[in-house]
Amino acid sequence: MSTLNKLQRPARSWHRKKRVGRGQGSGLGKTAGRGGKGQKARTGNMRFEGFEGGQSPLQRRLPKFGFTPPNRTVYAVVNLSDLEQHFDAGATADVETLRKVGLVKGRYHGVKLLARGELTKKVTVVVHKASEAAKAAIQKAGGAVEEIPLVAHKPESAAKAHAGKGVKAPRQPKA
Repeated sequence: MSTLNKLQRPARSWHRKKRVGRGQGSGLGKTAGRGGKGQKARTGNMRFEGFEGGQSPLQRRLPKFGFTPPNRTVYAVVNLSDLEQHFDAGATADVETLRKVGLVKGRYHGVKLLARGELTKKVTVVVHKASEAAKAAIQKAGGAVEEIPLVAHKPESAAKAHAGKGVKAPRQPKA
């Protein structure tokens, strides 16, 4: 029976640290395994990804492009084929049930229905947006599409949520 005071590492389960630059007899003396002179032999050598030897690197030679608006609306996409696979005839697919089924994961502003695939079942869909082709396909199958508005937080509710945390409530207009 082994006890905690008798625990040992298995034999040859570790390697000794390689001590470089400790004399020629060690085999790693003088240049310490770094070869002769040059940039790679010096201390503080920083060869980062994209470094081209002092030449202006590619990511700086190419122009910047594109723009991501900070207040964009990001939708989770659900297709007709997903509804066909996860819902029975006569079911209602709203945002909560889409999350439970696993079709919507993560944080999104809303859910958008697109027309990829086919739908043969009568399903009622409640989402924030739907393409015209998706609406037509669901109505053709006998179902219905209901679009709900996106939830926009009012300034006064934000001020109430952050009361006493440095956020001032908006001024009321004079009557």
